[in-house]
Amino acid sequence: MPSSAPLFERAASAPPVPPGLPLVIALTGFTDAGGAVAQVVEYFRDDLDPSPVFVYANDVLLDYRARRPIISFDGDHLSDYQPPRLEVSLAHDALGQPFVLLAGYEPDFAWDAFAASVLELAATLQVASVTWIHAIPMPVPHTRPVGTTVSGTRADLVEAHSVWRPQTQVPATIGHLLEYRFAESGAQIAGFVLLVPHYLGDTEYPAAALAGLDSLTVATGLVFSGDRLRDENRDFLTKVQDQVGASDDLTRMIEGLEERYDSYMAGSTQATPIIHTGDLPSADELGAELERFLASRPSGDEEPRNGLG
Repeated sequence: MPSSAPLFERAASAPPVPPGLPLVIALTGFTDAGGAVAQVVEYFRDDLDPSPVFVYANDVLLDYRARRPIISFDGDHLSDYQPPRLEVSLAHDALGQPFVLLAGYEPDFAWDAFAASVLELAATLQVASVTWIHAIPMPVPHTRPVGTTVSGTRADLVEAHSVWRPQTQVPATIGHLLEYRFAESGAQIAGFVLLVPHYLGDTEYPAAALAGLDSLTVATGLVFSGDRLRDENRDFLTKVQDQVGASDDLTRMIEGLEERYDSYMAGSTQATPIIHTGDLPSADELGAELERFLASRPSGDEEPRNGLG
C-alpha cells in the first residue's frame, strides 16, 4: 500500500455545502447489536438519497479479505460489482433540512489518518455539531424502550438521555476515536450508545435503528420518518411475542429481565446494576430456548424464525 495514496477525493458532482450544518456519523464495524447502525445507514441511503461530497479510498482503508465486496453472477457472466462505500455526503431530512453525513464502514486501517481527515473536513465544511451512534448488547428486555448511554461534550444530552453511566474500559471503535479527537478540539459532539437486548443482538432489530434515529433527532433537531422501519418493527415484535408467549421458560426469563430493568430505572436502592446479569439468562440460553420452541413447531408451520436462535 503506497503511503502517498490519497485517503479521499472530492466527488465529481459534489454539491455545495452550506456552513453551520450538523454532522451525523454512522459507521458499521466491530459492534452493531441488532444491526442498528447498518439499518440506519440503509435508511439514509435508500430514503434520503444523499449526494456524495467526499469519497474515501477503499484501497487505503479496507481489508477486502475480511469484508469482501459483493459480485453478481448472471447465468454465464458477472453483471455487477458492489464495493463498500465510505462517504461524506450532503443529505436532507424529512422536512428538507440539510445535514452532513459520514456513513459507511469502519476503516480497517489508518485510523489516525482517517480521524485527522474527518476533523479536517468538518472544519472545512464548518459543521456546527457532531453526533454519532453505535449499539451494544445488554441484559435488557425488548418490552422496554431501547435506552442509551451518552458521552461527549454536550452535558445537556448526557443529563437528559444517558440511562447508564459506566466507568470501564472497552475495545474502541473508530467512532470513539473520532469523539475523543473532536472533544480535544473543543467541538460540540455527542455519542449515543444504543443498549440493545442481548438476545436480539445477532438479529436485525428495527427498534434499535428507530432508537438511533430518535437519538440523532434529539441531538440535532433533524426529523426522520422511518415509516418502513416502524412497520418492520411492529411485525418483528408480534413474531417475538408469539414465540415468547408460547414458552413458559421464555416468559419467565423475560419477566426476570423486566423486573431488574424496572427496578434499576426506578432508582431503587435495592436495584442491581443494569450490566449485572446474575441469575438472569444469557443470550445463549435465551437463543437455545427459542431454538427448542421453534423445533417443536409442527413441520407445516411456515412462520419465519426471525433469526432469534
